[in-house]
Amino acid sequence: MALRPRGRVPPAARPSAARRRLIGALAAATTGSAFGAVLAQPPEKFPSRPITLWVPWPAGGATDATMRLLAELAGRQLGQKIVVENRAGAGGTLVMPVLQQAAPDGYTIAQMPQPVFRAPWIQKRGWDPIRDTTPILQVSGVTFGIVVAQVSPFRTLEDIFRWAREHPNLLTIATNGVGTTPHVVMDELFERQRASYTHVPYKGTAEQMLAVASGQVMVGVNSNGFAPFVDNGQLRLLVTFGEQRTRRWPQVPTLRELGHGIVAQSPYGLAGPRGLSRDAVQVLHDAFRTALRDPAHLAELARYDQELAYLGPEDYGRAMREAFEAERRTVDRLGLARHAP
Repeated sequence: MALRPRGRVPPAARPSAARRRLIGALAAATTGSAFGAVLAQPPEKFPSRPITLWVPWPAGGATDATMRLLAELAGRQLGQKIVVENRAGAGGTLVMPVLQQAAPDGYTIAQMPQPVFRAPWIQKRGWDPIRDTTPILQVSGVTFGIVVAQVSPFRTLEDIFRWAREHPNLLTIATNGVGTTPHVVMDELFERQRASYTHVPYKGTAEQMLAVASGQVMVGVNSNGFAPFVDNGQLRLLVTFGEQRTRRWPQVPTLRELGHGIVAQSPYGLAGPRGLSRDAVQVLHDAFRTALRDPAHLAELARYDQELAYLGPEDYGRAMREAFEAERRTVDRLGLARHAP
């Protein structure tokens, strides 16, 4: 028997050109059908798993409480749990690195507090609150005010200024962090009064208010988280920073009313990472818009003298850009920048 060289196929065993074309066509058809079947599968419905909402304040504070309730109500609308994670510190700006690094899939969102629009103008940051986010909706705003312990001798804002001028740098004032709205406002007020004070920053509102009530610090400046302490008689509210007096404490004057010409409000909302799809934004927006009008959420806001300040994605995005520019002007006016623009 003749041996054939290894690796060679005898001509008779080779498929004809027509047969090769038929085999190729059948393979292509089979492959195409399988690929087409994959493409025909419906996309994964969003959301199909829990969503994480990052809050830039400690657990237990006023904002944390309202955001947790809002997340629970929105989760019911979405059919998925919204898990609240706290990332406190740096004046409320630590959610920005989270958003910057998150995938734009809708499963990571964050509360946007006012300091994120101010911080990049004060000190160079690796993130940008406009470039690195996708606005979802604006929720509410806060009322800022100056409080003292109920036993404090300070009865008016002028009492505080007078004592500070007589005792340079001995007045201790607590705020919720360096570069926050309370800190910026107090710096401006004391500069105008040619008075000085010692700044004591706190990460959380509850901790700060307890420090003021117990006399660890002499004055506290914060947002609506002081409400329960004022209502239960631990703290005395001397002045608020809004356009007009609050409905909850109509006897308390505003800074503008006292002739200081300052109105400081801090609206906040929710945003996702840059590149979040329009469809995902719409789903999240619709769920949170329904949730924020829920009677339970409205009641929780009322506990802290807050009201709805709803804006949709486009309007909120515009408001964010305006806030960013307004904060640049404030930082320039007060000379707060610690780096070249």
